[in-house]
Amino acid sequence: MSLKLNPLSDQQLTALGQLVQGLTKEQTLWLSGYFEGRLAVLGASSEVQSISAPAAAVAPAPENRINLTILFGTETGHSQGLAERLGEKATFKGINAQVYSLYDYNYKKLKEEENVAIIVSTHGEGDPPDMAEDFHKYVTGNRAPQLESTNYSVLALGDKTYRNFCKTGEDIDDALKSCGGYRITSMVKCDVDYEQSAEIWMNNVLLNLTPAEAPAASGSATPAAPAPATAVNGAAVVGETFSKNNPYMATVLDKVKITGRDSDKEVYHVELSLEGSGLEYEPGDSLGIFAHNPTGLVEAIFEQTGFDPEQQVDFGEDKIGLKEALSYHLEITTLTYDLLEKYYDKTKNADLLKILEDEDALNDYLYGHDVLDLLEDFPFKWNANKLVSILRPVPPRLYSISSSMESVGEEVHATISVVRYERKNRTRKGACSSYLSDGVEVDDQIPVYIEKNPAFKLPLNGSKIIMVGAGTGVAPYRAFMQHRESQGMKGNTWLFFGDRRFSSDFLYQAEWQKLLKSEHLERMDVAFSRDQEEKVYVQHRLKENQKEVFEWLENGAYLYLCGDMKHMAKDVNKALLEIVQAQGGISQEQAEKYIKNLKREKRFQTDVY
Repeated sequence: MSLKLNPLSDQQLTALGQLVQGLTKEQTLWLSGYFEGRLAVLGASSEVQSISAPAAAVAPAPENRINLTILFGTETGHSQGLAERLGEKATFKGINAQVYSLYDYNYKKLKEEENVAIIVSTHGEGDPPDMAEDFHKYVTGNRAPQLESTNYSVLALGDKTYRNFCKTGEDIDDALKSCGGYRITSMVKCDVDYEQSAEIWMNNVLLNLTPAEAPAASGSATPAAPAPATAVNGAAVVGETFSKNNPYMATVLDKVKITGRDSDKEVYHVELSLEGSGLEYEPGDSLGIFAHNPTGLVEAIFEQTGFDPEQQVDFGEDKIGLKEALSYHLEITTLTYDLLEKYYDKTKNADLLKILEDEDALNDYLYGHDVLDLLEDFPFKWNANKLVSILRPVPPRLYSISSSMESVGEEVHATISVVRYERKNRTRKGACSSYLSDGVEVDDQIPVYIEKNPAFKLPLNGSKIIMVGAGTGVAPYRAFMQHRESQGMKGNTWLFFGDRRFSSDFLYQAEWQKLLKSEHLERMDVAFSRDQEEKVYVQHRLKENQKEVFEWLENGAYLYLCGDMKHMAKDVNKALLEIVQAQGGISQEQAEKYIKNLKREKRFQTDVY
């Protein structure tokens, strides 16, 4: 098949231009994958391939179907979602794809694999997620296999907030290369905005696996139809799909402060309308919200730098006003290790270097400081474009959804704790929480999307559940209970809830009492840390009830943990280990295996932050 530079007529080009005009980035990427699949089905020649893709690895004979093993390691479910998407794309292109979690994969078969794609996140300060621990240890240890016959590629997910950004993925990529594996494509490291980078990585992996003249797979799935189209002035327009890259403007139906007058915390219950959006969610999913940065902080940055708010600066491929960039598009309320490195690269400030080289000083500086602190503490003669170039796009904030669609219909509820504190004689505010508390009222509209979380889900069989949460960590359990109540499921539910004071911080107290009375909630134990001289937390309540907790686990109960990762989650995990060891009459090593097996069976699920 010969390729002309312009094989379309002027009329076809005009129609195509009308069709794609106004498409979001996500829709454009989807169409890119769709047309790649069409090329594979039609039998695209090497002439076509050479224009659209990097040089492919040597392809097997057409009659031999390509095998691809896709492995994922995840804490929040993002890696799983991407692995499943890669599997779908591969199958569409005629590749025999198998998707496994690193819990379920027999990693000793790695040396037998033809092609392997690994999607793995990094947990906390450089640790592999629980499900990837054994695989990580195996490939980086002295028992790692020789992989001369294995092609591989790694997609690493992470967060530039942390110093060891994407370390798990880097470790695995380096280890497989050292074992003799051949990289299908180079490793890609993704920050919290991972979607576009992940899509490009997937497309490159598949293009480098697919023969230049790929035959249509026998019995392969029919290509998915594009989104429904409507006619506007005679031209087809793809129907709108709302997502992270194209958020829905949701109307605020209600906003109520649910902490008492005497509380030293501000927590709001917010209800939003999703009517007509087509957005759907399940208990355990999260709500992504795009916020405005605090006006006072933006103004203080202009005062510190002397920049002109109206100056045009580079933002991606566009130019926008500096005030707009700092108000809506760039992260200024929190610092990341990546930002401090970039700041040092530009300034060569000796004091900042000392902080970067001292782990304790670094952790202290990252916590509670913002971009204005950086400008004040390490002065430099910045120009606006240089400063903008080192700031990352402001990521949406995620909140555990506190409602079930089975109960509330086309609404979504969120439980928002406002971040507000004093430091260096200045009031600090969380970007999203202060935006919602101070700048949003009923009937206003805010941009939102649904973030799926397959790693935090109710059991399908109605098994017993134990829910452990502190503060706003109780939010998903409100959704769990709404869902089970709407399904007519009574009992087999146990909630451990902790906060500071009974009188002012008992979130959703009336609802829990109603659920207890109706017997939809079987048991509830609470811990209010400031109501007595000795502080009491949820882990103490778990240990007080350890005999019954262990019996529930032995009888198939699912255990859920939601809340603060650094303190509460760590303490609860330690208490659970002690409970299993004591009640099971087993060693610490056996207790660790017991808890790991709960996670492997998806009977211990966490949503920590």
